[in-house]
Amino acid sequence: MDTIIFNASGNWGHFRKVDTNNNPLTHDLITKTALIGLIGAVVGIDRLQMRKLFPVLSEGLLYSVAVNGRVVKENWGFTARNINDPLSKAPKQFEFLKAPDYTIVVALIKDDCKEVFSKFGDYIATGKAVYTPVFGLHNCPVNISFQNTGQISEMKNGDFQTKGFVSNNHKLLSLEKINFRIGFDKIPTFQNDDFWNLPDRYQSIAYSSEGSLLDVSGDYYELNTGDAKTQWFMV
Repeated sequence: MDTIIFNASGNWGHFRKVDTNNNPLTHDLITKTALIGLIGAVVGIDRLQMRKLFPVLSEGLLYSVAVNGRVVKENWGFTARNINDPLSKAPKQFEFLKAPDYTIVVALIKDDCKEVFSKFGDYIATGKAVYTPVFGLHNCPVNISFQNTGQISEMKNGDFQTKGFVSNNHKLLSLEKINFRIGFDKIPTFQNDDFWNLPDRYQSIAYSSEGSLLDVSGDYYELNTGDAKTQWFMV
């Protein structure tokens, strides 16, 4: 299965947890649904077109993320205004990720996503983007750096090492050797054509920080870029 590997970084990021509307909190890393929005921005798909593409891309792509730095969050206050009553205003706190930096792996598993997938790879390889890609909010622009392409295997099961996230079904090995932070989150993996993240399609994950390797046992895919093989759990 064709795969694209790239780096995405920025000064700030916010991937809103849907159950925190009044004072929004953020997921710890870029979610699959946020990544699909980023892909749409790069290749120039407008919001109306993305409405029907979100479920297609949710099913047709796999992704994983390695957190290259530390997960640092800060709260910032804004004055929010109602579009229907602009004179009314209220202070609102947003939680932001500071200096998010990720290695992202995206794999094509269904042919009906091939055109968007291939165009995205071509655009980031040449430094092109139709709309400004962002980390969740428009005041959080993203720097994208193409790294490589490769092929992922069929799903395997066993012991492996990964810089990416793993699921709650994986077993952590060599716990006594862990000297880095392990974080936990529950992220959306499917968005329907009403821009709704389906509650039953969330995935509980564990992840390492600063590019550290997790020793785990469970399902994984092997990524072959020609000069190296790495292992990733993908959703």
